[in-house]
Amino acid sequence: MGAVYSQLSITERRRIERWRHAKVPVDEMARVLKRCRSTIFRELKRNHFEDPEMPKVVGYFGAAAQLMTADRRARQRKLIKHPSLLNRVIDRLKNGWTPEQIGNRMIYEKAPLRVCQETIYRYIYSKDGMSKELWWYLPTHRKARHPRRARKRQKPKFHRDVSILFRPDDVAHRRQFGHWEADLVLFKQRFGQVNVTSLVERVSRFTVLLKNPNKRTKPVMGKIIAAIKDLPLVARRSITFDRGSEFVSWPHLQAEIGTQTWFCDPSSPWQKGTVENTNRRARRWLPRKRDIRTFSDQDMKEICDRLNNTPRKCLGWKTPAEVFREKMMAELA
Repeated sequence: MGAVYSQLSITERRRIERWRHAKVPVDEMARVLKRCRSTIFRELKRNHFEDPEMPKVVGYFGAAAQLMTADRRARQRKLIKHPSLLNRVIDRLKNGWTPEQIGNRMIYEKAPLRVCQETIYRYIYSKDGMSKELWWYLPTHRKARHPRRARKRQKPKFHRDVSILFRPDDVAHRRQFGHWEADLVLFKQRFGQVNVTSLVERVSRFTVLLKNPNKRTKPVMGKIIAAIKDLPLVARRSITFDRGSEFVSWPHLQAEIGTQTWFCDPSSPWQKGTVENTNRRARRWLPRKRDIRTFSDQDMKEICDRLNNTPRKCLGWKTPAEVFREKMMAELA
C-alpha cells in the first residue's frame, strides 16, 4: 500500500503482447515489469480482443488494449455517466463559477450526486470538454492546463520528527498506559460530511466516540482536546493518527494539553491496528449506510458503553472500562 499504483503504459502492453505470443509465463512477465502477477492476469482478461468481423484476429494486442482501457475509463467518468450532472456543471461554468466553487457548493447543498473540482478540471481539458471550449469560461481562459509537476510544491504538513518510526518501544509494545490511537469513521456520501472520531487507549482498549459535523481539522482536533483534556497527563501521554487532512492541526494538541502526537506512514492504516479493529466492532451499530446525522451525543455514549463494558479475550476477559480504571488508579497511586 505504500507505493502509488500506476496504469500499464503502451510500452508495457506491447511487451506483454510479444511475450504472450512467445508463451512467456505470467510470473516471468510480472517479474521483469516489476508488477504484481494479478495485474498481468487482469490485463490479459479485461483487454482480450475479439471481433466477429475478424474471426482470425483473436487474442491480446497492446495497441488494442490501450484503446480499450482508454474507452473504458472515459465511459466510467462521472460527468459522462450522468448527463444531468454534466449539464448542471456546464451551466454554472457559463455563469462564471469556478470548478472549486461548483464542487464546494454541491457539498454545501448536500447534493446526492456531486463531483469535486479536480473531476471538473479533467473534463474541461478532456477531448469532450475541449470540443465544447469550456476552458473559455475559466477565469484565466487558459487553453492548456499547467502540468501538476509545474505547480508549487506544498510544504509537508507532518514533520518527520512525529513519524511513527520514532515512537518509543514502550508505546509500540503496550508496556505503558496512556497512549491512544485515533481515526475517522466515515459514512455514505448522501449523508453529508458528518463523521465520527474514534479514540482508543492501546493498553485497555477503552474507546471514546465523538461526532463531528465535518472533516475540517480545527473542529475535529478541538473535540479530541475537549474529550481528553480533563484526564491526568499519565492517561493521555500520546495519540497516534494517520496522515488524513483532518489531523493537520496536530501542533495545537501538543501546545494546548501537552499530548505527544505520532503519525503512521502514508497509506499504512495497519500501523494503528487497535483503532482499526475497534472501528470494525463499532460498525455493528454505525454501518456506512446509517444516517449518522440522526445520532445524538447520548447515542454515541451508549455505543461507547457497550464497547467498554464487553469482556475482551486480550484483557483476560476483563472489560476495557475495568482495565482503564485499574491502570488509572495504579498510575495515580
